[in-house]
Amino acid sequence: MAGRGDPPEGTPEGLPGGNDDEYRSVVFDESFVRAARLQEFSAQERMGDHARAVRSRPGRGLRNGPRHFLVLMLLVAMAFGAALYMGVRHPYRPPEPRPVQALRSTVVPLAPEGTVPGGDPAGLYARSPAAGFRAGAAGITLPAVRHTKSFSDDQVMTALTIAKDYLVASSLDPAVLTEGAVRPVRVLVDPDQLNQFDRSMSAPEDDGHHAATGWLVRFDPDRIALAAPDVRVQGTLAFAEAGPDALEVTSDHTFAYTVRPAGQGADATAGKDGRAGDGASLFTVRRQLHFRFDRDDLRTHRAELLLSYAEAGPMSCSADAAATMQPLPAGGRATGEGPAGTDPYETGRAAAAVCGTLATGQRSD
Repeated sequence: MAGRGDPPEGTPEGLPGGNDDEYRSVVFDESFVRAARLQEFSAQERMGDHARAVRSRPGRGLRNGPRHFLVLMLLVAMAFGAALYMGVRHPYRPPEPRPVQALRSTVVPLAPEGTVPGGDPAGLYARSPAAGFRAGAAGITLPAVRHTKSFSDDQVMTALTIAKDYLVASSLDPAVLTEGAVRPVRVLVDPDQLNQFDRSMSAPEDDGHHAATGWLVRFDPDRIALAAPDVRVQGTLAFAEAGPDALEVTSDHTFAYTVRPAGQGADATAGKDGRAGDGASLFTVRRQLHFRFDRDDLRTHRAELLLSYAEAGPMSCSADAAATMQPLPAGGRATGEGPAGTDPYETGRAAAAVCGTLATGQRSD
Protein backbone atom coordinates (compact mmCIF):
# COMPACT_ATOMS: atom_id res chain seq x y z
CA MET A 1 0.00 0.00 0.00
CA ALA A 2 1.38 3.42 -0.92
CA GLY A 3 2.38 5.72 1.91
CA ARG A 4 1.31 9.29 2.41
CA GLY A 5 4.14 10.51 0.22
CA ASP A 6 3.87 7.88 -2.51
CA PRO A 7 2.38 8.55 -5.93
CA PRO A 8 -1.24 7.43 -6.29
CA GLU A 9 -0.23 4.21 -8.08
CA GLY A 10 2.92 3.50 -5.98
CA THR A 11 6.61 3.99 -6.78
CA PRO A 12 7.30 3.22 -10.44
CA GLU A 13 9.41 0.14 -11.05
CA GLY A 14 12.55 0.35 -13.05
CA LEU A 15 13.13 3.98 -12.14
CA PRO A 16 16.74 4.53 -11.21
CA GLY A 17 16.94 4.75 -7.51
CA GLY A 18 13.29 3.83 -7.34
CA ASN A 19 13.86 2.26 -3.99
CA ASP A 20 15.95 5.09 -2.75
CA ASP A 21 14.12 7.21 -0.19
CA GLU A 22 16.38 10.11 -1.14
CA TYR A 23 14.38 10.80 -4.34
CA ARG A 24 10.95 9.92 -3.05
CA SER A 25 9.93 13.56 -2.46
CA VAL A 26 10.96 14.87 -5.88
CA VAL A 27 10.03 12.07 -8.32
CA PHE A 28 6.47 12.27 -9.83
CA ASP A 29 5.20 9.67 -12.21
CA GLU A 30 2.40 10.06 -14.76
CA SER A 31 -0.36 8.80 -12.44
CA PHE A 32 0.59 11.34 -9.80
CA VAL A 33 0.46 14.12 -12.34
CA ARG A 34 -2.97 12.98 -13.60
CA ALA A 35 -4.32 13.04 -10.04
CA ALA A 36 -3.14 16.59 -9.37
CA ARG A 37 -5.90 19.17 -8.70
CA LEU A 38 -3.75 22.02 -10.05
CA GLN A 39 -1.95 22.14 -13.41
CA GLU A 40 0.79 24.57 -14.35
CA PHE A 41 0.33 26.48 -17.57
CA SER A 42 2.83 25.64 -20.30
CA ALA A 43 5.58 28.07 -21.19
CA GLN A 44 3.73 29.13 -24.30
CA GLU A 45 0.53 29.63 -22.31
CA ARG A 46 2.34 31.67 -19.69
CA MET A 47 3.46 34.08 -22.45
CA GLY A 48 -0.16 35.06 -22.81
CA ASP A 49 -2.24 37.30 -20.56
CA HIS A 50 -2.74 34.71 -17.79
CA ALA A 51 -2.49 36.33 -14.40
CA ARG A 52 -2.11 33.02 -12.63
CA ALA A 53 0.57 30.41 -13.07
CA VAL A 54 -1.69 27.44 -12.51
CA ARG A 55 -5.25 26.35 -13.31
CA SER A 56 -7.69 23.98 -11.61
CA ARG A 57 -8.37 20.56 -13.08
CA PRO A 58 -11.62 18.63 -12.78
CA GLY A 59 -11.51 16.53 -9.65
CA ARG A 60 -12.60 12.97 -9.10
CA GLY A 61 -15.83 14.23 -7.47
CA LEU A 62 -16.96 15.76 -10.76
CA ARG A 63 -16.04 12.68 -12.71
CA ASN A 64 -18.13 10.66 -10.25
CA GLY A 65 -21.03 13.16 -10.38
CA PRO A 66 -23.21 11.30 -12.92
CA ARG A 67 -22.81 8.10 -10.93
CA HIS A 68 -23.89 9.82 -7.71
CA PHE A 69 -26.84 11.38 -9.50
CA LEU A 70 -28.00 8.00 -10.78
CA VAL A 71 -27.76 6.52 -7.28
CA LEU A 72 -29.76 9.44 -5.85
CA MET A 73 -32.46 9.05 -8.51
CA LEU A 74 -32.62 5.33 -7.81
CA LEU A 75 -33.14 5.98 -4.10
CA VAL A 76 -35.89 8.53 -4.83
CA ALA A 77 -37.63 6.08 -7.17
CA MET A 78 -37.45 3.34 -4.56
CA ALA A 79 -38.90 5.64 -1.88
CA PHE A 80 -41.72 6.73 -4.20
CA GLY A 81 -42.49 3.13 -5.12
CA ALA A 82 -42.59 2.13 -1.46
CA ALA A 83 -44.97 4.99 -0.64
CA LEU A 84 -47.19 4.07 -3.58
CA TYR A 85 -47.22 0.43 -2.52
CA MET A 86 -48.17 1.31 1.05
CA GLY A 87 -50.86 3.65 -0.22
CA VAL A 88 -52.42 0.90 -2.31
CA ARG A 89 -52.30 -1.65 0.49
CA HIS A 90 -53.38 0.78 3.20
CA PRO A 91 -55.28 3.56 1.42
CA TYR A 92 -56.45 6.53 3.47
CA ARG A 93 -60.18 6.45 3.79
CA PRO A 94 -61.80 9.71 4.89
CA PRO A 95 -64.52 9.27 7.49
CA GLU A 96 -67.83 8.40 5.89
CA PRO A 97 -70.55 11.01 6.33
CA ARG A 98 -73.06 10.17 9.00
CA PRO A 99 -76.35 9.07 7.40
CA VAL A 100 -79.32 11.31 8.07
CA GLN A 101 -81.97 9.63 10.19
CA ALA A 102 -85.59 9.43 9.17
CA LEU A 103 -88.04 11.48 11.20
CA ARG A 104 -89.98 9.58 13.85
CA SER A 105 -93.25 11.29 14.75
CA THR A 106 -96.19 10.82 17.09
CA VAL A 107 -99.43 12.81 17.25
CA VAL A 108 -101.62 12.24 20.33
CA PRO A 109 -105.25 13.45 20.12
CA LEU A 110 -106.61 15.01 23.33
CA ALA A 111 -110.34 14.45 23.79
CA PRO A 112 -112.43 16.94 25.80
CA GLU A 113 -114.31 15.71 28.83
CA GLY A 114 -117.45 17.65 27.91
CA THR A 115 -118.65 20.25 25.45
CA VAL A 116 -116.01 22.31 23.67
CA PRO A 117 -116.18 25.92 24.97
CA GLY A 118 -116.79 28.63 22.40
CA GLY A 119 -116.67 32.39 22.28
CA ASP A 120 -114.74 35.27 20.76
CA PRO A 121 -110.96 34.85 20.38
CA ALA A 122 -110.02 37.46 22.96
CA GLY A 123 -112.32 35.94 25.56
CA LEU A 124 -111.11 32.42 24.84
CA TYR A 125 -107.49 33.46 25.35
CA ALA A 126 -108.31 35.42 28.49
CA ARG A 127 -110.00 32.43 30.14
CA SER A 128 -107.26 29.95 29.21
CA PRO A 129 -103.72 29.25 30.46
CA ALA A 130 -102.55 30.95 27.25
CA ALA A 131 -103.60 34.34 28.65
CA GLY A 132 -100.01 35.13 29.55
CA PHE A 133 -98.48 33.74 26.34
CA ARG A 134 -96.87 36.03 23.80
CA ALA A 135 -98.29 36.41 20.31
CA GLY A 136 -96.57 34.84 17.32
CA ALA A 137 -92.82 34.52 16.89
CA ALA A 138 -92.22 36.70 19.96
CA GLY A 139 -93.22 33.69 22.05
CA ILE A 140 -90.29 31.64 20.70
CA THR A 141 -87.35 33.00 22.65
CA LEU A 142 -83.73 31.93 22.36
CA PRO A 143 -81.65 30.82 25.35
CA ALA A 144 -78.35 32.39 26.33
CA VAL A 145 -75.80 31.45 23.69
CA ARG A 146 -72.37 30.04 24.54
CA HIS A 147 -69.84 28.12 22.51
CA THR A 148 -69.34 24.37 22.85
CA LYS A 149 -66.17 22.32 22.54
CA SER A 150 -66.40 22.12 18.74
CA PHE A 151 -68.78 24.96 17.78
CA SER A 152 -68.41 28.70 18.15
CA ASP A 153 -70.93 31.16 19.58
CA ASP A 154 -71.97 32.13 16.05
CA GLN A 155 -72.54 28.51 15.02
CA VAL A 156 -74.67 27.84 18.09
CA MET A 157 -76.67 30.99 17.37
CA THR A 158 -77.15 29.85 13.77
CA ALA A 159 -78.51 26.48 14.91
CA LEU A 160 -80.96 28.11 17.31
CA THR A 161 -82.06 30.60 14.67
CA ILE A 162 -82.76 27.83 12.14
CA ALA A 163 -84.78 25.93 14.76
CA LYS A 164 -86.82 29.05 15.50
CA ASP A 165 -87.36 29.70 11.80
CA TYR A 166 -88.62 26.14 11.44
CA LEU A 167 -91.05 26.55 14.34
CA VAL A 168 -92.36 29.82 12.92
CA ALA A 169 -92.82 28.39 9.42
CA SER A 170 -94.36 25.10 10.55
CA SER A 171 -96.55 26.35 13.41
CA LEU A 172 -97.38 30.03 12.80
CA ASP A 173 -97.40 30.77 9.06
CA PRO A 174 -101.07 31.23 8.02
CA ALA A 175 -100.30 29.88 4.53
CA VAL A 176 -99.09 26.64 6.07
CA LEU A 177 -101.82 26.45 8.72
CA THR A 178 -104.89 26.85 6.51
CA GLU A 179 -103.85 27.23 2.87
CA GLY A 180 -101.97 24.00 2.27
CA ALA A 181 -98.60 25.62 1.63
CA VAL A 182 -95.56 23.43 2.33
CA ARG A 183 -92.67 25.32 0.73
CA PRO A 184 -91.97 27.61 3.74
CA VAL A 185 -91.21 24.46 5.73
CA ARG A 186 -89.64 22.39 2.95
CA VAL A 187 -86.86 24.90 2.29
CA LEU A 188 -85.67 24.39 5.88
CA VAL A 189 -85.47 20.58 5.69
CA ASP A 190 -82.16 18.78 5.16
CA PRO A 191 -81.97 17.55 1.51
CA ASP A 192 -81.54 13.95 2.64
CA GLN A 193 -84.95 14.09 4.34
CA LEU A 194 -86.85 15.65 1.44
CA ASN A 195 -88.08 12.34 0.03
CA GLN A 196 -89.64 11.48 3.38
CA PHE A 197 -91.06 15.00 3.71
CA ASP A 198 -92.59 14.97 0.22
CA ARG A 199 -94.18 11.56 0.75
CA SER A 200 -95.60 12.76 4.09
CA MET A 201 -97.23 15.70 2.34
CA SER A 202 -98.56 13.81 -0.68
CA ALA A 203 -99.59 10.54 1.01
CA PRO A 204 -99.71 11.08 4.78
CA GLU A 205 -99.97 7.99 6.91
CA ASP A 206 -100.07 7.33 10.63
CA ASP A 207 -97.09 4.97 10.61
CA GLY A 208 -94.71 6.94 12.79
CA HIS A 209 -92.73 8.26 9.79
CA HIS A 210 -95.08 9.80 7.23
CA ALA A 211 -97.61 11.92 9.13
CA ALA A 212 -97.75 15.41 7.66
CA THR A 213 -98.59 16.71 11.14
CA GLY A 214 -95.28 15.38 12.36
CA TRP A 215 -93.56 18.01 10.22
CA LEU A 216 -96.03 20.90 10.59
CA VAL A 217 -99.36 22.04 11.99
CA ARG A 218 -102.13 22.36 9.44
CA PHE A 219 -105.91 22.27 9.21
CA ASP A 220 -108.24 21.17 6.45
CA PRO A 221 -109.13 24.49 4.74
CA ASP A 222 -112.51 23.07 3.71
CA ARG A 223 -113.45 22.54 7.35
CA ILE A 224 -111.41 24.87 9.57
CA ALA A 225 -110.37 28.52 9.46
CA LEU A 226 -108.42 30.68 11.87
CA ALA A 227 -110.74 32.89 13.93
CA ALA A 228 -107.91 35.31 14.73
CA PRO A 229 -104.51 35.72 13.07
CA ASP A 230 -102.55 35.87 16.30
CA VAL A 231 -101.36 32.58 17.77
CA ARG A 232 -100.26 32.49 21.40
CA VAL A 233 -96.95 30.72 22.08
CA GLN A 234 -94.83 29.77 25.05
CA GLY A 235 -91.95 27.34 25.41
CA THR A 236 -88.23 26.71 25.52
CA LEU A 237 -85.26 25.97 23.28
CA ALA A 238 -82.12 24.15 24.43
CA PHE A 239 -78.93 23.05 22.67
CA ALA A 240 -76.10 20.58 23.21
CA GLU A 241 -73.13 19.29 21.25
CA ALA A 242 -73.66 15.77 19.91
CA GLY A 243 -70.07 15.20 18.82
CA PRO A 244 -67.39 17.15 16.97
CA ASP A 245 -69.56 17.43 13.85
CA ALA A 246 -73.10 17.87 15.16
CA LEU A 247 -75.19 20.21 17.26
CA GLU A 248 -78.61 19.22 18.60
CA VAL A 249 -81.45 21.56 19.52
CA THR A 250 -84.59 20.52 21.36
CA SER A 251 -87.77 22.59 21.47
CA ASP A 252 -90.85 22.31 23.67
CA HIS A 253 -93.60 24.82 22.87
CA THR A 254 -97.34 25.13 23.37
CA PHE A 255 -99.30 26.86 20.59
CA ALA A 256 -102.84 28.10 21.22
CA TYR A 257 -105.00 28.78 18.14
CA THR A 258 -108.52 30.16 17.91
CA VAL A 259 -110.38 28.36 15.13
CA ARG A 260 -113.88 28.28 13.66
CA PRO A 261 -115.68 26.23 11.02
CA ALA A 262 -114.73 27.23 7.46
CA GLY A 263 -117.28 29.49 5.77
CA GLN A 264 -118.47 30.93 9.05
CA GLY A 265 -118.08 34.68 9.30
CA ALA A 266 -115.44 36.03 11.62
CA ASP A 267 -118.15 37.95 13.49
CA ALA A 268 -120.16 34.82 14.37
CA THR A 269 -121.48 34.92 17.89
CA ALA A 270 -121.30 32.31 20.56
CA GLY A 271 -124.21 30.62 22.27
CA LYS A 272 -126.19 32.18 25.06
CA ASP A 273 -123.74 31.05 27.70
CA GLY A 274 -120.95 32.87 25.88
CA ARG A 275 -118.83 29.76 25.77
CA ALA A 276 -120.45 27.33 23.36
CA GLY A 277 -122.24 27.55 20.07
CA ASP A 278 -121.23 28.57 16.62
CA GLY A 279 -118.36 30.88 17.67
CA ALA A 280 -114.64 30.29 17.82
CA SER A 281 -113.00 27.63 19.92
CA LEU A 282 -109.53 27.23 21.32
CA PHE A 283 -107.29 24.56 19.84
CA THR A 284 -104.02 23.78 21.61
CA VAL A 285 -100.97 21.95 20.27
CA ARG A 286 -97.92 21.10 22.31
CA ARG A 287 -94.96 20.31 20.04
CA GLN A 288 -91.68 18.77 21.13
CA LEU A 289 -89.09 18.66 18.36
CA HIS A 290 -85.54 17.34 18.23
CA PHE A 291 -83.26 18.91 15.61
CA ARG A 292 -79.74 17.99 14.53
CA PHE A 293 -77.35 20.21 12.59
CA ASP A 294 -74.09 19.28 10.92
CA ARG A 295 -71.77 21.91 9.49
CA ASP A 296 -73.40 21.76 6.06
CA ASP A 297 -76.81 22.36 7.65
CA LEU A 298 -75.48 25.44 9.42
CA ARG A 299 -73.98 26.71 6.17
CA THR A 300 -77.12 26.11 4.07
CA HIS A 301 -79.67 27.08 6.76
CA ARG A 302 -81.28 23.64 6.90
CA ALA A 303 -82.26 21.28 9.72
CA GLU A 304 -82.52 17.55 10.28
CA LEU A 305 -85.72 16.82 12.18
CA LEU A 306 -85.18 13.61 14.14
CA LEU A 307 -88.14 13.43 16.53
CA SER A 308 -91.55 15.07 16.61
CA TYR A 309 -94.03 14.56 19.41
CA ALA A 310 -97.33 16.46 19.45
CA GLU A 311 -100.37 16.52 21.74
CA ALA A 312 -103.35 18.31 20.22
CA GLY A 313 -106.94 18.96 21.20
CA PRO A 314 -109.82 19.10 21.49
CA MET A 315 -110.11 16.18 19.04
CA SER A 316 -111.88 12.86 19.13
CA CYS A 317 -109.66 9.90 19.91
CA SER A 318 -110.72 8.30 16.67
CA ALA A 319 -109.70 11.33 14.58
CA ASP A 320 -107.15 10.65 11.88
CA ALA A 321 -104.62 13.42 12.41
CA ALA A 322 -101.96 12.15 9.99
CA ALA A 323 -102.86 14.60 7.22
CA THR A 324 -104.40 17.51 9.17
CA MET A 325 -105.44 18.38 12.69
CA GLN A 326 -109.15 17.74 13.29
CA PRO A 327 -110.40 20.25 15.90
CA LEU A 328 -113.84 19.77 17.41
CA PRO A 329 -115.94 22.93 16.88
CA ALA A 330 -117.37 25.05 19.65
CA GLY A 331 -120.26 23.21 21.25
CA GLY A 332 -119.04 19.86 19.93
CA ARG A 333 -118.29 16.79 21.97
CA ALA A 334 -115.90 13.93 21.46
CA THR A 335 -117.45 10.76 20.13
CA GLY A 336 -117.68 7.78 22.45
CA GLU A 337 -115.32 5.86 20.23
CA GLY A 338 -111.83 5.21 21.46
CA PRO A 339 -108.70 5.54 19.42
CA ALA A 340 -108.32 3.58 16.22
CA GLY A 341 -107.51 -0.05 16.88
CA THR A 342 -104.07 -1.50 16.39
CA ASP A 343 -103.73 -4.92 14.79
CA PRO A 344 -100.46 -6.59 15.91
CA TYR A 345 -100.77 -9.08 13.05
CA GLU A 346 -100.89 -6.39 10.38
CA THR A 347 -97.62 -5.84 8.52
CA GLY A 348 -96.31 -2.77 6.78
CA ARG A 349 -98.30 -0.15 8.63
CA ALA A 350 -97.56 0.38 12.31
CA ALA A 351 -100.16 2.72 13.78
CA ALA A 352 -99.99 3.68 17.43
CA ALA A 353 -103.39 3.85 19.14
CA VAL A 354 -102.71 6.69 21.59
CA CYS A 355 -105.18 9.19 23.01
CA GLY A 356 -105.37 11.49 26.01
CA THR A 357 -107.90 13.59 27.90
CA LEU A 358 -107.79 17.34 27.41
CA ALA A 359 -107.45 19.25 30.68
CA THR A 360 -107.33 22.89 29.67
CA GLY A 361 -107.65 24.65 33.00
CA GLN A 362 -110.27 26.92 31.43
CA ARG A 363 -111.70 29.49 33.83
CA SER A 364 -115.47 29.92 33.97
CA ASP A 365 -115.40 33.66 34.60
